[in-house]
Amino acid sequence: VQLVESGGGLVQAGDSLRLSCAASGLTFGSYWMYWVRQAPGKGLEWVSSINTGGDSSYYAESVAGRFTISRDNAKNTGYLQMNSLGPEDTAVYYCAADRTPIIKPAATDYDYWGQGTQVTVSS
Repeated sequence: VQLVESGGGLVQAGDSLRLSCAASGLTFGSYWMYWVRQAPGKGLEWVSSINTGGDSSYYAESVAGRFTISRDNAKNTGYLQMNSLGPEDTAVYYCAADRTPIIKPAATDYDYWGQGTQVTVSS
């Protein structure tokens, strides 16, 4: 099983980025998908999650209204559209997949997780 994130980079405040999470080796549509992030010197922060069918999504208060999670089960890919980025969004972003809709304290607590992609927002 592999989850591979892409789309991170260095942007300026106010810019947008779209992260992708390509899944392989699992029945992607059977898993909830999560985006979590870890800023330097801080713990893991849940960002967003989406149910298996893609019709219910949830957001942390810090990103609600700016980020949009989505998925394309036919392509085994999940996405995180990030708009109006600010320096506080600087972090390594991980996608994770789990059979349950339960937010976990660590990336390794999810059934599967990726290697992460760096997002850096300059002010």
